Amino acid sequence: MRVAVITLAAGRHSHLLLQQAGLARGTRGPDHYVIVSMADPEIAALVVDRSPTADVLDVSLKNGRLPLAAARNAGAARALAAGADVLVFLDVDCVPGPGLLDRYARAAQDGALLCGTVAYLPPPPARGYRLDELAHLAPPHPARPAPADGQIVRGGDPRLFWSLSFALTADTWNRVGGFCEDYTGYGAEDTDYAATAARLGVDLWWVGGAAAYHQHHPTQNPPVQHVDDILRNGAIYRRRWGTWPMEGWLKDFQAQGLVEYVPSTHSWRRRADGSDAQAATRPVPSRPPERHGEARGEATPAKRQA
Repeated sequence: MRVAVITLAAGRHSHLLLQQAGLARGTRGPDHYVIVSMADPEIAALVVDRSPTADVLDVSLKNGRLPLAAARNAGAARALAAGADVLVFLDVDCVPGPGLLDRYARAAQDGALLCGTVAYLPPPPARGYRLDELAHLAPPHPARPAPADGQIVRGGDPRLFWSLSFALTADTWNRVGGFCEDYTGYGAEDTDYAATAARLGVDLWWVGGAAAYHQHHPTQNPPVQHVDDILRNGAIYRRRWGTWPMEGWLKDFQAQGLVEYVPSTHSWRRRADGSDAQAATRPVPSRPPERHGEARGEATPAKRQA
C-alpha cells in the first residue's frame, strides 16, 4: 500500500519544515510527499535535500486568491499518477504525530473519509517547538471525537469534517470527485467537500492515534481579514446546497457592522457603510477556524441544488 502525503503551502516556511521533520520521525514514512506551492517560489529550495524527499508542484493564484480547492486536486492528481493507494492531506501548520500515517493506512477502506485528532498548540517557547514535546503541550480539540489509539469512531457528523488532517483511499477520492474549484480564497471548500462525500454515501470515521499538532500563528476572531472570501464562498455554497455555511462568523461580522443579512434573497452582503476599521480584532492563540465545523448551529447540508 502506497501512502502519499499532500500539503499546500504559501509562506509559513518554518511550519512546513517542522511538518517535514515530523514525517521523517514517524513510525511509517510517506511513500510520496507532495507539496503544492501556491505562488511561493521559495519552497522548492527550502525543502530540497531534506527527508522525506518532497515533490514540489507549483500552482498559480486565481484572481489573486489562494486556490485551495484546486491545489488539493492538483496534489491528489500528482500522487495518484505516481501510484498512491491512500491520500493523506495535512495542513501546512500541522505536524504529524509519530503514528499518524500508520493509523491512517491501517484504517483506510473504500467508502470512508478518515479524520484524526488535531491539538492546537500554544505559542512556541523561545527555543521553538520540539517534536518529542508536542503531545504534552495541548489536548485534542474538545469539539470533536478523540478515540483512543487503535479505536475508530464511525458514523461521524460531516459538519465536523476538517481539512487540517484527513485521509481516504484513491477509490474514495475518485468517487467523491475532488474539491469544487469554484471556491477560491478562504472558507467553505472543505464544508462543500464533506457534504458531497456524505451525499454519495461516504462515511466519516474518526481515527484514534492519527494525531496532528497545529502550530500556533496569529489570527483574528472573527476573521475579519477574510470577510470578502467568506461572503463570496458562502454564496457559492448556498447556491450549491441551499444553506449558508459559517453563519456564526457572518453573525459576528453583522454585530460589528461589516455585513448585513437580506431576508428577501436569503443572502449576506457587505454593508455600504461597513469597514474593517470598525471590527475589533484580537489574537486567538489556539482556537480552530470555524470553517472546519465549529458548533455554531450550522444545519445539515440541504439537498444539493443544480
